[in-house]
Amino acid sequence: MIDTIRAGRFAVEVLYEDNHLLAVVKPPNLPVQADRSGDDDLLSILKRYIGNKYQKPGAVYLGLVHRLDRPVGGAMVFARTSKAASRLSAAFAAHAQDKRYLAVVQGELREPRSLTDYLLKDSATGMVRVVPEGTPGAKLARLDTQPLATRDGLTLIEVTLHTGRAHQIRVQHAHAGYPLWGDARYGGGRPGQQIALWAASLALEHPTRHERMQFTSAPPSEGAWLKFADGIRAYMEDLEA
Repeated sequence: MIDTIRAGRFAVEVLYEDNHLLAVVKPPNLPVQADRSGDDDLLSILKRYIGNKYQKPGAVYLGLVHRLDRPVGGAMVFARTSKAASRLSAAFAAHAQDKRYLAVVQGELREPRSLTDYLLKDSATGMVRVVPEGTPGAKLARLDTQPLATRDGLTLIEVTLHTGRAHQIRVQHAHAGYPLWGDARYGGGRPGQQIALWAASLALEHPTRHERMQFTSAPPSEGAWLKFADGIRAYMEDLEA
């Protein structure tokens, strides 16, 4: 971490920054970009940060090249130039980066699984559901899920995405019988519970230097994560080794 941006009740950790790339830790419950709620958003917070830090007059450019759901936290990158935005957007579209998520699911998942489904999003409600192949508008969704530890009827898992669909991790695991802990939409999460889904690692090629870079972030020590503190610590050490 090289800096911390304070914005209301949120603290945004800056992991890396240069002329082309900005990597941060998105706090849970902060929208990535402005929406109908009117709440402050990560993109606007980061634009203000850049404008103030470098005393840039007028509008600040910052390219949004991928997203995380509002309740989800973890590592994200933004492009500071249009050239970087174009190259990073192409890389994300081609799934050329390596994204690893940690999650806690309900139930005891004992073996690694590859999940392949077709997902359809309801534009009116924002809800996503699994539908039969060939359903108009449905999109292919694939991921691998690896159990790391099991405790008290819950399982800590690592998820590797092969597609980038809305709510993909949440919907596919719920459909498979392992809904995410604290997921109010798809997992029966109760008020006050924070969904146990975190973007733990993002590895990609730097858009101009063409060097491999990896950004990591551990989930907070609260909620369902507390049951797996030792396993998470070991996992993060392996990622950063």
